[in-house]
Amino acid sequence: MVWVRSEYAGELAVLSTWVTALLPWNVFYGVVGGGTALFIRFPLLQIRYTTGIPLVQATTLSDPVSAYLLQAGTSVQVAYGLWVVGAAVYLVALAASVYYYRNEAAAESWSVDPVSLLGGLLVASAVAFLASSALFPERLFGLSLGLGGGLPGVSVPVGAVIQLALGGVLLRAERVA
Repeated sequence: MVWVRSEYAGELAVLSTWVTALLPWNVFYGVVGGGTALFIRFPLLQIRYTTGIPLVQATTLSDPVSAYLLQAGTSVQVAYGLWVVGAAVYLVALAASVYYYRNEAAAESWSVDPVSLLGGLLVASAVAFLASSALFPERLFGLSLGLGGGLPGVSVPVGAVIQLALGGVLLRAERVA
């Protein structure tokens, strides 16, 4: 089954890549130290809101690398490392999509189909984000996985699932040469 017509596959590839930058790949909410913590993780940015936790700044922004370095030696360092990997792959997809948008004819002459390339990169980064989500909290979608040693709470990989689906659609697009 083809989900996208060949003549629109390029536009969908670029739009899908850009939209996933705006979707949080993981949203985590937990009760910590008498307060609450809400982490909203986008491919290239994390927003943390906390309330009622002493000595913790209420709102912080961080990129994947600085968040990873902050977690050095903790039980969630591997999860943050997977986020760094996913973000790096996503950056490649984002750069390729910008190039494809600005120079469609040149991108169409690549040895690999740009739609398939973007689809594969979106799938690869989504898999890294999903693996990271599984390692962050004790609960994923409210179910205990026993994988992570992170904060007790509920984690939902919202954007990672959508990104995986969009990448899959792009990989299944039939392109006319």
